[in-house]
Amino acid sequence: MTTFEIAGDDFVLDGEPYRILSGAIHYFRVHPDDWADRIHKARLMGLNTIETYVPWNAHEPRPGDWRADGPLDLGRFLRTIADEGMHAIVRPGPYICAEWDNGGLPAWLFTDPEVGIRRSEPKFVAALTEYLRNVLDIVAPLQVAEGGPVLLVQVENEYGAYGDDKAYLQQLVEVIRDAGITVPLTTVDQPQDDMLENGSLPGLLKTASFGSRSRERLATLRRHQPTGPLMCSEFWDGWFDSWGTHHHTTPVEESAAELDALLALGASVNLYMFHGGTNFGFTNGANDKGVYQPIVTSYDYDAPLDEAGEPTEKFWAFRDVIAKYAPVPSLEPVAAAAAPAFTVPFDSAVPLWAVADRLGEWSHTDSLPSFDQLGHYSGLGVYRTEIDTTEPAVLEFGEVRDRAYVSVGSSRLGVLARDHHDSAISLSPSRGTLTVLVEDQGRVDYGPRIGESKGLIGPVQLNGEELRRWSVLPLQLSSIEPVREALDASAASDPSPERLAGPVFARAIFDLDEPGQLVLDTTAWGKGVAWINGFNLGRYWTRGPQETLYVPRGVLRAGRNELVVLELESAAEAIAAFVPEPRLGHTEV
Repeated sequence: MTTFEIAGDDFVLDGEPYRILSGAIHYFRVHPDDWADRIHKARLMGLNTIETYVPWNAHEPRPGDWRADGPLDLGRFLRTIADEGMHAIVRPGPYICAEWDNGGLPAWLFTDPEVGIRRSEPKFVAALTEYLRNVLDIVAPLQVAEGGPVLLVQVENEYGAYGDDKAYLQQLVEVIRDAGITVPLTTVDQPQDDMLENGSLPGLLKTASFGSRSRERLATLRRHQPTGPLMCSEFWDGWFDSWGTHHHTTPVEESAAELDALLALGASVNLYMFHGGTNFGFTNGANDKGVYQPIVTSYDYDAPLDEAGEPTEKFWAFRDVIAKYAPVPSLEPVAAAAAPAFTVPFDSAVPLWAVADRLGEWSHTDSLPSFDQLGHYSGLGVYRTEIDTTEPAVLEFGEVRDRAYVSVGSSRLGVLARDHHDSAISLSPSRGTLTVLVEDQGRVDYGPRIGESKGLIGPVQLNGEELRRWSVLPLQLSSIEPVREALDASAASDPSPERLAGPVFARAIFDLDEPGQLVLDTTAWGKGVAWINGFNLGRYWTRGPQETLYVPRGVLRAGRNELVVLELESAAEAIAAFVPEPRLGHTEV
């Protein structure tokens, strides 16, 4: 039986000191068909361990609706790690941050005001207990003592930056141990005195998160963890991007030097990230420190493997550093062929309004509901009411979360953007149906605005008088089959579109000799969402810095493939272009 424990200042595997050289790969950000490739490349860089978060909101999108298959098959991911001869670290939260929608916490938790998030409150503890038992039923038989890869399990996540409820942390420990977890338990906090003090308990190994000043920060950690192995369990080797900002990079030489300094002190490490992957669908998070900033679809993170899984300059620099302290395989990753470049015209287009009724059910209410009150936790929704004003007027919203396209009848009046603090729009004399198409651009993942409701936040007033009698349609886009049917009909009867005027669905068909990853160029389009063969690739936006959408080989097939986009704004040409590699860089603020 394999043993793993903490003894003195070391991790000890089967009686021998063991340094953890780990890299983060989030299984939920990588297509399952690519898991083995990314894990294999981690071993070729010299790593011996893979770390992952577990996103509660993805696994349990509604209370009791537990999912652990397909891209959420944590057990398969951990077994794939074991098949590569590597170990694993599991960080189940319940809060993960991770630039992920709502920090991984299910939005439905926040619909009951009595639920005390991330504290020792009975309703929250009951919900997270059920969640953790589901996760740990997968993890427990895959611990090292059972012949599996799991070495460590983390308790909460950077809790010292949030609270100091020691009773809550103790409840988490008890739930984890009662679920059969016997490996050492860890916590992680930024190396600040208050955070390290508040975020852990005696008996848990404290670890730190940082990306610079390694010696200084490990010294701070040692003051709070007098014995036990030193570990940086989030070594930030890059950073994430938000729409309208520049693409963040960390100089290779600086990151390599900091990693060298850390390893020279004998510390263990987890690189955050080794491979970032992609925020497919509507899974990206957001930040709000006075200005709302939604995070882009790419989670490239300037990591050693880029979004497409190819080694970067940082991969080779880190490999050279690791080779000074541990054996590195002599094999090197084989570079993949560049993705093919080609263009294909859209063959059909259907206005959103022509299919909206088939994408959800209308609710009719006198008061204005948020998305959350309707049980709609991501994506888009439509609000409608009747207005009649014989003079110019001001339409004013309490708050827009997060982007609203306002129309009266068939005329679009403008866009209200949360990141610009927009809340009002002027109307000429108008009579007819007021329609507001609202996009939830991603829930805040860090700070006090976690858990806030999405959609329109009332009241909505026209010249100071509150509008009532609303009809609301949450758009269910997990399946776009009704859209595909409408596009088929359009292709059979209508000419191909020359341009796209949103909101509109459009389709392009292309053939492949065999499946292989693709990169979709989105620079000619405005703002929207793209699917290939029904798989939601995520959001695009001409604002940048992201210029492409990554298409995993696992969603493609030999022969006929189908691209569908929902263009919310406009595209001058109805053409889809594929390019050789992902691009991050363009910025339009």
